[in-house]
Amino acid sequence: MRKKITVIGAGFVGEHVAMGCTLKELGDVVLLDILEGTPQGKGLDMFEASPVQGFDSNVRGTNSYDDSKNSDVVVITAGIARKPGMSRDDLQKTNADIMKACAEKVKATSPNAVLIIVSNPLDVMCVVAKHVTGFPKSRVIGMAGILDTARFRSFIAMELGVSVESVQALVLGGHGDSMVPLPRLTTVGGIPLTELLPADRIDALVKRTAGGGGEIVALLKTGSAYYAPAASVVEMVESVLHDKKKVLPCATWLEGEYGIKDTFVGVPVLLGERGIERVFELKLEPGEIEALRTSANQVREQQAKLGY
Repeated sequence: MRKKITVIGAGFVGEHVAMGCTLKELGDVVLLDILEGTPQGKGLDMFEASPVQGFDSNVRGTNSYDDSKNSDVVVITAGIARKPGMSRDDLQKTNADIMKACAEKVKATSPNAVLIIVSNPLDVMCVVAKHVTGFPKSRVIGMAGILDTARFRSFIAMELGVSVESVQALVLGGHGDSMVPLPRLTTVGGIPLTELLPADRIDALVKRTAGGGGEIVALLKTGSAYYAPAASVVEMVESVLHDKKKVLPCATWLEGEYGIKDTFVGVPVLLGERGIERVFELKLEPGEIEALRTSANQVREQQAKLGY
């Protein structure tokens, strides 16, 4: 029997996650949204691509959580974008209410699923999902570090004129301005980045990475990134459903690792069929650990505004 993947939210990120999972034949996909007709139309369009693309995964759109029952993986992308005049706190409260509603229904229909959170503000939404579902920390995972790391790798490759596949990097921390890229652990074909670029150029790439999402928003004028976020989610889904046990930077609930407790922070984890199977605790330098804890404190301050 094929695995079952539910994607909640049929916006740009959600539809690209759904399409990416079907193209890789990771399982049958349910695209769920509250808008009538939108997920159904997009799901049908995707499935009609199957004879051309050559995939046998079924994909369907729905407005009912009943169709998502017993999913192996549930991806939540639902939420609203920040509107003119809306504060960040207003956005957080609105999306927290949406996340709570989604999480309650996931708990009722797919109690054994691995839950991947994409909605923003990412780290805080993970807290809401974990609290509402009561799922173990291994089965509530935030997608951010893979995306932030991909941006860092892309910018390095552009700067040096090399293949992105030659660049290995790692970005930790919260998904936002306080993220923590680690140039010290970044290599290009095994060569330390610090031997290839001067400090000022590395600092510029780090700064661009932290503002990577905002850069795309500014260019698009309306809307935000979706290709790279969706690709990052698909990599996570694949690692879970194929039990690939990839080591990936993901937002996870920490219980003392790195001196951080009771919040979600992006760190390297082992991702397999049970979700997060191990948290890797790196030996960070004083400035790096300070930056990571500062990032965690910012997340904790935001989650406190919601009472968590």
